Amino acid sequence: MLSNAPRVAAGAALVAGLVTGPTGPASAVPTCGYTPAGQAARDVGTPPTDVSALKPYAAMLNTSQGIVAFNAATEKAPCTTNSFAHLAGRKYFDGTKCHRITTDGIFVLQCGDPTGTGSGGPGYQFKDENLTGATYPAGTVAMANAGPGTNGSQFFLVYKDTQLPANYTPFGDITRGMDVLGTIAEHGTKDGQSDGAPKQDVTLNSVRTTTR
Repeated sequence: MLSNAPRVAAGAALVAGLVTGPTGPASAVPTCGYTPAGQAARDVGTPPTDVSALKPYAAMLNTSQGIVAFNAATEKAPCTTNSFAHLAGRKYFDGTKCHRITTDGIFVLQCGDPTGTGSGGPGYQFKDENLTGATYPAGTVAMANAGPGTNGSQFFLVYKDTQLPANYTPFGDITRGMDVLGTIAEHGTKDGQSDGAPKQDVTLNSVRTTTR
């Protein structure tokens, strides 16, 4: 989706400004590679590269509009979910705004940039995962990127079935809060366009993970 690139039309790519492991489902626990990528919007260090101890977890996003929760796909996207847990555990997301919503063709709420501009990231990037046969039905949580191997901290929540190329790492399934996302979407964007900042303020008050 997006991040460090200018906004794009609803039918275009979802980009972010800033990956590790195979593009298909993980067949064995990989050693993840997190490589330096620009200045961190909020410096919380890099995740551990050994994910052998990574356990299945649920994430809870306590937003200003309500709770959204998802189960992380730790087996299919170990490096991605390892990074997300690292960032959440160090309160990287806390107090940040979801800076983009799209309402025509692509139906997503994009979050994860402390700068709120779509260009911020954690100061590292990692490769794509779990792309083989990837689809983006309502309830999908996936990484935003600016091209292959440029994942960072920005992610998007799909609130309505969306047709996208299999270029964005899916790493979670929403279990709570689809109604919250629907209400945010109903209010649209601040400028009334189909792609822009949400009219309703959407702040991630806190993001936490718990083993399940």
